[in-house]
Amino acid sequence: MNNKFIDKKHPPRRCETAREQVINFAFDDNEVVAAKPATKPQRRNEGAVAGFVFISLGSGSSGNCAYVGNELGGIIVDAGIRDDIVFETLQRNGVTPSMIKGIVLTHDHQDHVRYVYTLVRRYKHIHIYCTPRVLNGLLRRHNISRRVKEYQENIFKEIPFTLAGMKITAFDASHDGSDNMGFDIALGDKHFVVAADMGIITPRAHYYMSRANYLIIECNYDLEMLNKGHYPEYLKNRVRGEKGHLDNKQAAQFIVDNYHEGLRYVFMCHLSKDNNTPEVATRTLTQAFKERGLTVGDATNAPDQRDRDIQLYALPRFDPSLWFVL
Repeated sequence: MNNKFIDKKHPPRRCETAREQVINFAFDDNEVVAAKPATKPQRRNEGAVAGFVFISLGSGSSGNCAYVGNELGGIIVDAGIRDDIVFETLQRNGVTPSMIKGIVLTHDHQDHVRYVYTLVRRYKHIHIYCTPRVLNGLLRRHNISRRVKEYQENIFKEIPFTLAGMKITAFDASHDGSDNMGFDIALGDKHFVVAADMGIITPRAHYYMSRANYLIIECNYDLEMLNKGHYPEYLKNRVRGEKGHLDNKQAAQFIVDNYHEGLRYVFMCHLSKDNNTPEVATRTLTQAFKERGLTVGDATNAPDQRDRDIQLYALPRFDPSLWFVL
């Protein structure tokens, strides 16, 4: 791995705004399709002690958004799903708008930020937590009101901040946005790690991902499907590149190499509509885990699944996932 992590600490200040312009967005291979929220996502482990709760509202190049929280409240991770879907789905699961303490952004691509302004404009107590470079990219790439700056709070990589009782640390990720990061979300001694949209796993990403108890990891494509697919060669190279996306086998190999008994759930995210399927991704990771000697559950919490070494779940592309109490 030839990437080097450079820890640059900047004084907390607002960044200068950039001239607005509209450009094409990387990997946005189709428009957002608004999905009907599931009528009642099934709850998990009702008798569990207080810990993380999690739901994905959509995962893929058509829109990414998730909620990670606890009994005090929580945060929205990325804002690529319509605000009415987000708030209606969360309220059905007992999460009121007042419980949402902020929105954190992984990077400034359209499928991660499309609805960020409408989300914060609807409920003005919700602020956006992102780096100055992400904010600059948001203003430069998108035809968006500059009033979005009124709701933004600066964060910096490797400098923790706290929301809803959770210590959140942004870490560097290798992708082609203006600035790119994953998040280590800590609650007590448990770590929920979001590692989406990265072409390779950099040393700093490796550090945080390898200590996760609950890991969202990108499984964007199956290499054979991509190679034989209809994408033009330049786009295939871009997806496969160091600032592109992870494939199923790369994700599987990372987990096999870094498995520890504390890793309980793996959520596969950002599956390509054209170059992957939930079945292919699940089969690839399951086979790798079994070769490592691990038993694999399907995250349904069925009696015969609970004692498995690891639970594996593909986040739906358009629909809300199940509601997880972890």
